Amino acid sequence: MRFFSLRQTSRTVLLSMSGLALTLSAHADTTQSAQTPQTSAATEQSVASEQINSDRLTPANSTDGIIALVNENAILKSELINAITQAQARAQAAGEPVANSAQLQSDVLNALILRELQLSMVQRVGLNPDEAAINQRLGQIAQAEGLGSISALQQRLDAEQPGSYASLRAQLIEDAAIQALQQRQISSRVRISEQDIDAFLASPEAKRLNQSEYQPIHIRVPYMDDYSRLSEEQRAEALEVAQALRTRLLEPNTDVEEAIAASQGSYPIPLQGGDMGYHTASSLPTELSTEITKLDVGAVSEPLVTPEGIDIIKLADKKGSEAMLIPQWRTRHILVKVDELQSDALAEQKINDLYDQLRNGADFADLASTYSDDPGSSGRGGDLDWVSEDDMVGPFETMMKKTTVGDYSAPFKTQFGWHILKIEDERQQDVSEQYRRNMARQALYQRLAPQAQEDWLQELRAGAYIQILG
Repeated sequence: MRFFSLRQTSRTVLLSMSGLALTLSAHADTTQSAQTPQTSAATEQSVASEQINSDRLTPANSTDGIIALVNENAILKSELINAITQAQARAQAAGEPVANSAQLQSDVLNALILRELQLSMVQRVGLNPDEAAINQRLGQIAQAEGLGSISALQQRLDAEQPGSYASLRAQLIEDAAIQALQQRQISSRVRISEQDIDAFLASPEAKRLNQSEYQPIHIRVPYMDDYSRLSEEQRAEALEVAQALRTRLLEPNTDVEEAIAASQGSYPIPLQGGDMGYHTASSLPTELSTEITKLDVGAVSEPLVTPEGIDIIKLADKKGSEAMLIPQWRTRHILVKVDELQSDALAEQKINDLYDQLRNGADFADLASTYSDDPGSSGRGGDLDWVSEDDMVGPFETMMKKTTVGDYSAPFKTQFGWHILKIEDERQQDVSEQYRRNMARQALYQRLAPQAQEDWLQELRAGAYIQILG
């Protein structure tokens, strides 16, 4: 069973470059003269002409060449044509046809320029996306395509067009690097105070930050082909299946699997999704959370058109929770580091010596104060205060959960070195208020981030040499 997040495209043309889509604004309306070698150094950093020739580019009338210069890099006509085609397909998938107009070309070229500027900055600061995260994303794409592995995805893509898989992987790496760069730049610009959080929690919007758990039913009617290649009859058929499914889900006490099977009919692509179980709104994908919190129990959304298919969402149940209790352990530890000055064998010998002293009655806090290599806790007798799940690395958490209150562990190893830990106490802690404040901070960040991103991109562009070649 597979579940999908929803993606919606605004009426403004979007070119997805990261988790935050770049809204293409009116930057392309400003026109400046092209730079010449005789201009001053300061002038060379200004923005050159941004007006595209009114003759619209198409594969039929374009010979590949440079359409824009961005600092020392070039954007080709073929890149622009490909990006325009993708923008039109995304708009059509959202039910918003976009003609190949001069304005569209201007907006799309503007997005390509911003992307080029960000990729150049990625190279300068040396951002390298996590290889495991890229493979995970490729695995998700393979699964969404009904394939069992990344290698199967590679074989299919390269069979359709040689080099497609390499292009996809390169695109994902660039997207991940840009996203990391944007997060770094935006987080440094968004400042949220405790007073801001207090004001937000007093607002009606904060009602969504409660601990209620939602039981969404999320089903997708996938398209038979890429949306841009679908006929009107195929689109109408997918919508008809979605409408039939919605009607069945509106019936009281509906069996979800039976409703899916009944709606499938002769539709050639299996419907995807089902009952997702209980989740807090914050643990759901943002788009799904936004939809599900609007619904009353038993209500079903209208068909939601996405680039991948038509989604139907039902709120099957909702239950509240006044408290959010999590287990915590009052923990001490002794660390003997493994580093360039101390080999693993020597560190293991030291931790075993300390363990023998504990078994002979030595005081744990005294040994930690004297011998622990953890500067953050050694001065407090190794006290780590109350530790929650996921606060510590895996081997430490596993040993912490296995150790009884009042006892200490055997020596064990983590990436930091060798440890012995002691559990002083255990409790169930209500973290509802902390959770609400964290969610309020996240909501405020999401509200402020788009403007911070826009400001940063304007500054990035203002400091670049850009020339549009008609």
